[in-house]
Amino acid sequence: MSARGRWRIVEMPDYTDDYPNMVEPAYILFEGHGSGEFAFSCVTGQIFGGGDTNAVEFSWTGNDEMDEAQGDGWAELQPDGSLKGQICFHGGDEATFIARPETSSTAC
Repeated sequence: MSARGRWRIVEMPDYTDDYPNMVEPAYILFEGHGSGEFAFSCVTGQIFGGGDTNAVEFSWTGNDEMDEAQGDGWAELQPDGSLKGQICFHGGDEATFIARPETSSTAC
Protein backbone atom coordinates (compact mmCIF):
# COMPACT_ATOMS: atom_id res chain seq x y z
CA MET A 1 0.00 0.00 0.00
CA SER A 2 1.14 3.56 -0.58
CA ALA A 3 0.23 7.08 0.48
CA ARG A 4 -0.83 7.86 -3.08
CA GLY A 5 -4.42 9.05 -3.41
CA ARG A 6 -6.83 11.46 -1.78
CA TRP A 7 -7.09 11.34 2.01
CA ARG A 8 -9.73 13.01 4.17
CA ILE A 9 -8.13 14.72 7.17
CA VAL A 10 -10.25 13.52 10.08
CA GLU A 11 -8.24 14.82 13.01
CA MET A 12 -5.87 17.68 13.76
CA PRO A 13 -5.07 17.29 17.47
CA ASP A 14 -3.53 20.76 17.88
CA TYR A 15 -6.68 22.59 16.73
CA THR A 16 -10.34 22.78 17.72
CA ASP A 17 -12.63 20.21 16.10
CA ASP A 18 -14.25 22.63 13.65
CA TYR A 19 -11.01 24.35 12.52
CA PRO A 20 -9.86 21.93 9.77
CA ASN A 21 -13.18 22.07 7.87
CA MET A 22 -13.73 25.82 8.17
CA VAL A 23 -13.82 26.48 4.40
CA GLU A 24 -14.12 23.01 2.86
CA PRO A 25 -13.63 19.40 3.98
CA ALA A 26 -9.95 19.06 4.92
CA TYR A 27 -7.89 16.75 2.70
CA ILE A 28 -4.43 15.87 1.45
CA LEU A 29 -3.76 14.42 -2.00
CA PHE A 30 -0.63 12.62 -3.19
CA GLU A 31 -0.56 12.11 -6.96
CA GLY A 32 2.03 10.35 -9.05
CA HIS A 33 5.27 12.00 -10.11
CA GLY A 34 5.78 13.74 -6.75
CA SER A 35 2.91 16.19 -6.84
CA GLY A 36 -0.24 16.84 -4.87
CA GLU A 37 -2.19 19.36 -2.83
CA PHE A 38 -3.89 19.89 0.51
CA ALA A 39 -6.45 22.13 2.16
CA PHE A 40 -7.48 22.68 5.76
CA SER A 41 -9.12 25.70 7.37
CA CYS A 42 -7.93 28.77 5.41
CA VAL A 43 -4.72 27.04 4.30
CA THR A 44 -4.13 25.59 0.83
CA GLY A 45 -0.94 24.25 -0.65
CA GLN A 46 0.61 22.58 -3.65
CA ILE A 47 2.85 19.64 -2.77
CA PHE A 48 6.23 18.94 -4.35
CA GLY A 49 7.72 15.57 -3.54
CA GLY A 50 6.03 12.57 -2.07
CA GLY A 51 5.62 9.55 -4.25
CA ASP A 52 4.19 6.09 -4.38
CA THR A 53 5.54 4.74 -1.08
CA ASN A 54 4.13 4.26 2.43
CA ALA A 55 6.18 7.17 3.85
CA VAL A 56 6.68 10.49 2.06
CA GLU A 57 8.44 13.77 2.67
CA PHE A 58 7.44 16.88 0.73
CA SER A 59 7.76 20.63 0.43
CA TRP A 60 4.84 22.91 -0.32
CA THR A 61 3.87 26.44 -1.34
CA GLY A 62 0.48 28.01 -0.95
CA ASN A 63 -1.62 30.41 1.10
CA ASP A 64 -2.63 30.88 4.72
CA GLU A 65 -5.57 33.28 4.97
CA MET A 66 -4.56 34.76 1.57
CA ASP A 67 -0.95 35.36 2.68
CA GLU A 68 1.79 33.47 0.87
CA ALA A 69 3.02 30.50 2.88
CA GLN A 70 5.43 27.64 2.41
CA GLY A 71 7.02 24.82 4.29
CA ASP A 72 7.55 21.09 4.31
CA GLY A 73 5.94 18.01 5.72
CA TRP A 74 5.75 14.28 5.96
CA ALA A 75 3.15 11.52 6.01
CA GLU A 76 3.35 7.83 6.88
CA LEU A 77 0.88 4.99 6.60
CA GLN A 78 -0.09 3.47 9.93
CA PRO A 79 -0.85 -0.21 10.68
CA ASP A 80 -4.59 0.61 10.98
CA GLY A 81 -4.65 1.99 7.40
CA SER A 82 -4.70 5.65 8.41
CA LEU A 83 -2.18 8.26 7.31
CA LYS A 84 -0.41 10.27 10.01
CA GLY A 85 1.68 13.30 9.20
CA GLN A 86 2.59 16.89 9.72
CA ILE A 87 2.37 20.03 7.59
CA CYS A 88 5.03 22.47 8.77
CA PHE A 89 5.07 26.21 8.06
CA HIS A 90 8.45 27.80 7.33
CA GLY A 91 9.34 29.72 10.50
CA GLY A 92 6.05 28.84 12.17
CA ASP A 93 3.54 26.24 13.25
CA GLU A 94 3.43 22.51 12.72
CA ALA A 95 0.01 21.05 11.91
CA THR A 96 -0.22 17.37 12.84
CA PHE A 97 -2.96 15.42 11.06
CA ILE A 98 -4.56 12.00 10.85
CA ALA A 99 -6.28 11.11 7.59
CA ARG A 100 -8.32 8.23 6.20
CA PRO A 101 -8.71 7.19 2.56
CA GLU A 102 -11.41 9.34 1.00
CA THR A 103 -14.33 7.40 -0.33
CA SER A 104 -16.55 9.04 -2.86
CA SER A 105 -20.16 8.27 -3.42
CA THR A 106 -22.43 9.55 -6.10
CA ALA A 107 -26.17 9.86 -5.98
CA CYS A 108 -28.12 8.14 -8.71
